[in-house]
Amino acid sequence: MVATSHTAQSIHYQQVLRLTTQGKSLGRFTRKVQDAVAASGVCTGLCSIFVRHTSASLIIQENADPDVLADMETFLSKLVPEGEHYRHRDEGPDDMPAHIRTALTHTSEQIPIVNGQLALGTWQGIYLWEHRDRPHSREVIVHITGH
Repeated sequence: MVATSHTAQSIHYQQVLRLTTQGKSLGRFTRKVQDAVAASGVCTGLCSIFVRHTSASLIIQENADPDVLADMETFLSKLVPEGEHYRHRDEGPDDMPAHIRTALTHTSEQIPIVNGQLALGTWQGIYLWEHRDRPHSREVIVHITGH
């Protein structure tokens, strides 16, 4: 889904990205967000992204060394272990831990747009962090405003 509106002063553009995860993992989707920025025509502005789920989150993190992502996953798994000790486990032992992991991370991020590009650092990438064990289809709303 794509929506665009223009006023004399600004552009508002919105796109829904549908991403498929591989189960518990971090999947980079920086290029898809940059493609939305390009489609919006915004040169200077702000890109907001929001994941519409309670068991997945967003993170801006190192994009060069995969060990960074592995260490992030290991740390969070130790901080919030799976198990039967949670009361809410309707969908299995990974259900409640996934909700807690999402609460401890982010469901939205904002990135400035400069000269029509996301103003990310050299080593920064945008990731969808799946907290469930099984693959899922996830929606991320990209909202772009600017000139």
